[in-house]
Amino acid sequence: MPDHPSSSDASKSVIRQRTLEVRADAHKALGESAAQAILDHFLADVPRTSGASVAGYFPMRSEADPVPLMAELATLGHTCALPRVMKAESPLRFFRWAPGSKTDEGAFGTRVPLKKSEEILPDILLVPLVAFDRAGGRLGYGGGFYDRTLRDLRAKRTCVAVGIAYSAQEQDSLPHDMYDEPLDWVVTEKGSRRFERTSL
Repeated sequence: MPDHPSSSDASKSVIRQRTLEVRADAHKALGESAAQAILDHFLADVPRTSGASVAGYFPMRSEADPVPLMAELATLGHTCALPRVMKAESPLRFFRWAPGSKTDEGAFGTRVPLKKSEEILPDILLVPLVAFDRAGGRLGYGGGFYDRTLRDLRAKRTCVAVGIAYSAQEQDSLPHDMYDEPLDWVVTEKGSRRFERTSL
């Protein structure tokens, strides 16, 4: 990541603060109904091969909740996984998770699989976000974990990045830099959208 703040960093910070407030309002208003709608739109629209591995996340704060979707994917025969932060400035790694399985408390107050769980390389990565734009750009919290992770995974294999969000988090455009990895899809409570992945 850059050693010094840039104008892009400053712009992202302003958008991040504003959109986190919007996301919190959407989360409060929509709650569980959004999680069910996201589940329905994903299953209807996002292609996946039989037995594909899908890595998601346990939501923190006001993030849109993918856990019901992951539970449904598990019942359909997909291998599900959750991320674990291994160390700063490193890609996330993913470990098998199934509905009802035990978890540990992870970084930033989220839940992670037990250390003895099997490591998984995901075919599909469900990505939390603060904001997304019409070109498939994503704004996260600024730590770069998912950008590093997607760059690492995409160098090794085909990995489809699906942003999970509330529709209110959409922006016309977001500032991008060389470290940003684009989304392939975004799924919200209002529907799904596929992006033609290009360099941002």
